[in-house]
Amino acid sequence: MATVLICRRLPRLSRVTTFSTTAKCKAKSGSSKSEEEKEETPEAATTGTESTATIQLLNPLDYRVLYNPSAYARSRAASQQHAARSSGDAFTSLGTTQVGSPSSQAWPPIRKALPKPRSKPLLEQTISAGLSAAQTKEEEEKEKSELHDSKEDPRVFQKGRPEYRSLSYDKSEAVETLPLEEGDSILHSVATSKGNQSPGTITDHFVKLSRLPVEQHSVLVSNPRFNKLCHCAVKSMGLFSTSDLIHVLKACVRLVVPPTHPLLNACEDEFCRRVWDMNLDQVLLVADCWRCLERSVPSYLSILFSYANMHWKDLTLPRFVQLLYIIGEGRRSPVDLMQKVESMILKHLDSFTLEEVGAVCLGLFKSLSGISDHVMRRIADRVSLQMEDMSTYALVNVLKLLRYTRMDHLPLLKELGKVIPARIPTINIQGIMHISLTCSSLHYFDEGIMAAVAMSLPSKVAYCRSKDAAKFLWSFGCLDYEPPNEEEFYSSLIEQMHRKLHEFAKFPEHLLTGLLGLAFVKRFPEELIGYALRDEFIQRTRSSKYELQKDLFTLSKSVEIECPSYQGSRLPPQLSQEMTEMVLTFAEQEIYVRPEIVEATSLLESMLGGREYVKNHMILPHTRSSDLEVHLAMDGHPIPFNFKDPVRVKKLKDIGVSLTDDLMSQLIKGRSNNQAPMEVDNETRTARQERGEQGRTPGLGRDGAVLSGGSLADACLEPPPSVKLNRHPQGVKLAIQVSNRNHYCYCSKRLLGLHRLKRRQLQQLGYVVVELPFWEWFPLLKRTRLEKLSYLQYKVFDPALLSRA
Repeated sequence: MATVLICRRLPRLSRVTTFSTTAKCKAKSGSSKSEEEKEETPEAATTGTESTATIQLLNPLDYRVLYNPSAYARSRAASQQHAARSSGDAFTSLGTTQVGSPSSQAWPPIRKALPKPRSKPLLEQTISAGLSAAQTKEEEEKEKSELHDSKEDPRVFQKGRPEYRSLSYDKSEAVETLPLEEGDSILHSVATSKGNQSPGTITDHFVKLSRLPVEQHSVLVSNPRFNKLCHCAVKSMGLFSTSDLIHVLKACVRLVVPPTHPLLNACEDEFCRRVWDMNLDQVLLVADCWRCLERSVPSYLSILFSYANMHWKDLTLPRFVQLLYIIGEGRRSPVDLMQKVESMILKHLDSFTLEEVGAVCLGLFKSLSGISDHVMRRIADRVSLQMEDMSTYALVNVLKLLRYTRMDHLPLLKELGKVIPARIPTINIQGIMHISLTCSSLHYFDEGIMAAVAMSLPSKVAYCRSKDAAKFLWSFGCLDYEPPNEEEFYSSLIEQMHRKLHEFAKFPEHLLTGLLGLAFVKRFPEELIGYALRDEFIQRTRSSKYELQKDLFTLSKSVEIECPSYQGSRLPPQLSQEMTEMVLTFAEQEIYVRPEIVEATSLLESMLGGREYVKNHMILPHTRSSDLEVHLAMDGHPIPFNFKDPVRVKKLKDIGVSLTDDLMSQLIKGRSNNQAPMEVDNETRTARQERGEQGRTPGLGRDGAVLSGGSLADACLEPPPSVKLNRHPQGVKLAIQVSNRNHYCYCSKRLLGLHRLKRRQLQQLGYVVVELPFWEWFPLLKRTRLEKLSYLQYKVFDPALLSRA
């Protein structure tokens, strides 16, 4: 008995040791046809002697941000395959079976071509053939598992109860195959008839023809005699009974009739007229058939929702779940039903199967239906207790809704960290993407989940759509996580971004999402950045339904700071100025006025000697968060620098006063410019003493410590340094940041990617970052003024800051 050894051969991916090479996206030679074949077949890109794409990343100066990328819209992957029509009209000539080819959105694994052996003995050929067959079978199974059928997956819940058979179309229902001869006979009778066949006969013809072998369906639909049958049906549409009309529609589903076919137009109009005369099961069944045909029927759905609203008490559990499925697949959220939906979910929650829980969540997610925190928490409570028994598909659907509602359900997330890592290798690429995206959207970092995703991804990367690759990069960048296989992980995703470059013309938001995720972890692929900052691409972003200008602004400014050697396209100065003004206007209305920032600004001004010593602004507008800037001399004294208060400037502009340097100086000092600086300082100090501020201001020594000889309340400030200190050759610029929970991963002190990027860039610009972390500063807001001043003195006058500078 012969034994055959089977060796599994995994795809080999190049490992980028340093992300600073040059990418070439186009081969210098070859026809456009060969390039298209290479795009559709990844193997072709790695075989032969053609030059392959390599990736260049600019070498940034140093270091590794949350901000919300453009919301993503779910796109459907094409799942239908159509066989080529044979020449001639004879129905009996249909004999060839359809051979499907994988979609360009789901490529087979990349493989290295093996050298062709010179010759082999018979035994070696036999073993080699067995090995090749085994590998092919394994790859086919893997490819099948990665392909995502958006019409089939959401319907798994329908197999859990027999009641769904009357509410939905079951493609798995066994039907007796009709012989080709009988099908030809039916079409012949249609051709010879004079168009006066009864509705019952027409229905019978449709039902029988839909039982022909699957490989014959595409040619049948384009057969002129079948078109004549459809024409007869349209003419007799009003004469069909509702039951017969449903049978015709189901036959169209089985035959995969194109969604724009004239017969379906007539059927939709007729069903819209009959809805109120149909029972609830029939109404839901027809809606399900439209979904299977991938036909958009907004008018029918509007009537269906009104019908369901009037017959709400007749909704059994299966009917309710099927209705939510239809709502989700129609991407519509009927506002008048949502309150009833929530009460119905709570009523049946304990009776739902786990697959039905997933279906309910998916329906709410797809339709962007608002759901209360209470209902979401109840769903999460149940799932966290039964997660091990839940299918991965249903679980991912729950995670989608959890992400949409921004629910921080810690028990579920912790259980996810126990259950999901072991499943990652068996999950298709879109499921993995939604898992990692849920973690990043909720700011929840679980190293076990993210490491499992990273280890699994390189071998699956060929199946990533542009959207998937972008979301992976965003998720890891947002959580500021570089996995153990970071070079292989990032290089494989960047290569896939290059392969999918043609998709970004239609979906520009995905390219920017991916590039920002890379920027968070200090990776800057030069060619992709250059493409994103071209004028043509910028114009495409303007026509997008998402606001992408801020993303372009963040990317462009980050490259400007971190990659001084970059020579590619840049954001137009006018657009950059517009974005800066827009962000600053938003900050004045929403950020600078936050209580924790206002309090810190006021106390710092009091402690340091006035408004000229503190500036509350955005040092880096593209990071969209504020800083309190303070300058210190090397001897520890604060340096005045903020001589243009934007608030005061704005008020003066409103009354028409022309602002000059001389006027600004008078406004700040209170006297004319010929007054001696010491006189100004003395008067400023006297004014503070008259207001009773002296006793509330801590005294500061040259090392920043409280002066001895009294309590903090009794200490007094040394005279503020003269303006000449502003030109001190040595000093330190502090960027004081008042952080909040949204700057960190959930329940941790791990900074998110955007805020890590910001601190890195501030340091590169010469600032020393000082943080007032929320877990220290927020509790102090409720304490006494002296305690807050003491804390700020400790943070600002830390001797270590000067040594770090």
